[in-house]
Amino acid sequence: MTRTIVVTGAGSGIGKASAEMLRAQGENVIGVDLKGADIEVNLTDADSIAAMVSAISQSHEHIDGIVANAGTQSNSPLDLKVNFFGAVDTIEALRPLLEKSDAPRVAITASAASLQPTDYHLVELLLDGKKDEALVYGETLVNAGQRSGYVNYSASKRAIATWVRRVAPTQDFAGKGIAINAIGPGVVRTAMTKQLLSSEQGTQMALQAMPAPLNGAADPEAIAAVLAFLVSEHNASMTGQVIYVDGGFDATAQGRGADIWHSPRHIDG
Repeated sequence: MTRTIVVTGAGSGIGKASAEMLRAQGENVIGVDLKGADIEVNLTDADSIAAMVSAISQSHEHIDGIVANAGTQSNSPLDLKVNFFGAVDTIEALRPLLEKSDAPRVAITASAASLQPTDYHLVELLLDGKKDEALVYGETLVNAGQRSGYVNYSASKRAIATWVRRVAPTQDFAGKGIAINAIGPGVVRTAMTKQLLSSEQGTQMALQAMPAPLNGAADPEAIAAVLAFLVSEHNASMTGQVIYVDGGFDATAQGRGADIWHSPRHIDG
């Protein structure tokens, strides 16, 4: 049976590849983006999100999946608005339509940057929903320099990945049959990275920061394939997972390494 999937950030990169792959599989895709999509939406604006939900509701009694892929890497508070609040607000706004599906699924594009050092105070502000405080704090990081500004990005991705694990087993999600997972791409060939990866020096720089022992930088289609599975009926039991589609970065010393069961080992008894 054809499923209806909402894909945010569908105008380019991973989102576009996901929308195309899902359509090729016979799914009904509603592409969402600032421009170049079925519905043009500003995910930093509550009224714009509400208008999107209204537009979808007029033609669909329910939806079966959400690929919350839209994201930015501006190394500024914009990343907090889009990557965290935009994703959460979109999912929550669409959840009533999603709950009407027989097999509701959500997949979020986080990032392998969620494994990098970040400012956990900022992560906590995001998870606590303290938007104004988070944006002000994010701006102070920008003013402290380029390296500090990057924390806006890494913190936004750490927070959305953590949010997925927090909500997955709750009554609002698992209790209503909604599987929700995230992926953590590493270095991916998109318009955002095109200039950086166009030279050998730039490619080496990217892969030094985020090594990908398996096949180096990935094509968007490699990421889209995992997202497509996560929002399919075939994903019958996986929820609350952050799947690093990163060429092996997570398993290296710069990621979490081999032992992800690190202290505190409360599971060891």
